[in-house]
Amino acid sequence: MTTRTLPLPTAPQAAALPAAGLRATARIVARADEPGGTTRLPVLDGGGPFALRRVQSHADQARVCLVGAMSAPLGGDRLRIEATAEPGTSLRVTAAAATVALPGRTGEPATYDVHLTVGDGARLEWLPEPLISAGGSDLRMTTTIDLAPSASLVFREEQVLGRTGEHTGALRSRLTVRQAGRTLLDQETAYGPGAPGWDSSAVLGDHRAVGQLLLCGSEFADSPAEVTLLGGAAGDGAGQGVLAPLAGPAALATVVAPDGLTLRRLLDAVAAG
Repeated sequence: MTTRTLPLPTAPQAAALPAAGLRATARIVARADEPGGTTRLPVLDGGGPFALRRVQSHADQARVCLVGAMSAPLGGDRLRIEATAEPGTSLRVTAAAATVALPGRTGEPATYDVHLTVGDGARLEWLPEPLISAGGSDLRMTTTIDLAPSASLVFREEQVLGRTGEHTGALRSRLTVRQAGRTLLDQETAYGPGAPGWDSSAVLGDHRAVGQLLLCGSEFADSPAEVTLLGGAAGDGAGQGVLAPLAGPAALATVVAPDGLTLRRLLDAVAAG
């Protein structure tokens, strides 16, 4: 569903109104005719910058690729993605390219909200490409994940602060994960202009890429993840991180790196086990 508000006509002597941002919502619903059966996609509704493409399924898993249809988010945009894996389904969502947050004409921040729901016995793999915070942009991003008691999740989030040779924009991000109504993870980060100390040695230092991989599933009930340091020694430019167990059962890998390629390499190593 996409709506765009146009400015009202004004008299010649009146000051021009700022252009309104884009409003767009994309929806994905995965459904199985029977538990463990082939997953179908009865709802695949894109709009605005969101073009949703079916990808060849693998076994009983449905796959969707998010393709950017236009530059977004820009300042003033209000974007939202909703994905639901109903009970007994398996859904994998990827992206064709990075999402780049850019300045807009209104001077207002953009918002980008993601809401994921995973039912009992369902599995969701949410594996988008990085979010790049371009210089001069201002983005507020929220991700909310609701898991049923027996749901499984692989969730990757990557953020790159600035394109090559430029300063980062302002990026505020919040991730909230609940299982059966109980909060597993609730964190908020802020980088760039207006976020004191984000580039200090206590936070990112010289690193400009940050990401995490969240794994939730019954396999961690009998064998919880062990605390493991990731990457090289501090200061060697290879990136560092830590894998730690969470209640749920779940495990969370958090990584900082000098660039997006190094960040992905470290996160992929965790995913490979």
